[in-house]
Amino acid sequence: MAEPLTLYKLMVLYMLDKVTFPLTNNQISEFILTQGYTDYFHVQQALSDLVETELIHMDTIRNTSQYRLTENGAETLSFFGKEISPDIKKDIDNFLQENAYELRNEVNTTADYYLNSEQEYCVRCKVHERNQDLIDLTITVPTEDAAIHACDNWKKNSQKIYASVIANLL
Repeated sequence: MAEPLTLYKLMVLYMLDKVTFPLTNNQISEFILTQGYTDYFHVQQALSDLVETELIHMDTIRNTSQYRLTENGAETLSFFGKEISPDIKKDIDNFLQENAYELRNEVNTTADYYLNSEQEYCVRCKVHERNQDLIDLTITVPTEDAAIHACDNWKKNSQKIYASVIANLL
C-alpha cells in the first residue's frame, strides 16, 4: 500500500492520464476534497511535488493553474498505477465522465491580458478544441479594469461571440 502523499500524487497522475486536456488546480482539488480523500494542503503538496519532479507540467493563465501529464508522469503511472485501488479509479472515472463537458469547456475557453509596449492592455481570448484553436482573438482596451471585464465576459459569452464572428465572416 502506498504512503498517503504518494497515493494522492498517483491519483493526480491517473486523472491527468484519463483526459485529453489540462485540468485546473480547482478541478483536481474539487474531486479529491469532495470525495474526502484528504485536505487542501495535502492536495497542494502533491501538485507542487509533481511539478517539481516534472511528472506534470503547469501553465498559469490569469491566476489559474492548469496541469497536464508529462511523458515522465505517464511512465511513472505505468509503473505504480496499480497502487491506486479499483474503488478510487472508479471514483475518478465516474467524476471525469460525469463532468467531462464542464471540465473541458473550463480549460479550453481562456482569456488573459497583458500590457503591451505602448502601455495599452491587450486581451487575448481563445477557444481551443482537439489540439487546435477555433478562435484566437486579441483586442486592445484602455484600462486594466476593462481588460478584466473583457476576460470575464469571454468566459460567459465565447460561444455566442464565436457564432457571430463565423456568421459575419461566412
